[in-house]
Amino acid sequence: MSHTTSKKRQREQIQRDRRMQKEAHRMQRKADVPRSHGQEDPDLAGMVAGPQPPATE
Repeated sequence: MSHTTSKKRQREQIQRDRRMQKEAHRMQRKADVPRSHGQEDPDLAGMVAGPQPPATE
């Protein structure tokens, strides 16, 4: 009976460790993303919201 309990405890510890590693990895990725406050996105530079002028062909 105690053999099953020790396996369960070991499995739960492994699951906790994985969760902690994943959370640490998420936090690291979040910290690595450069934040550019106040700067215009180069892909959206010069775009205007609303109706666009007709394309000249």
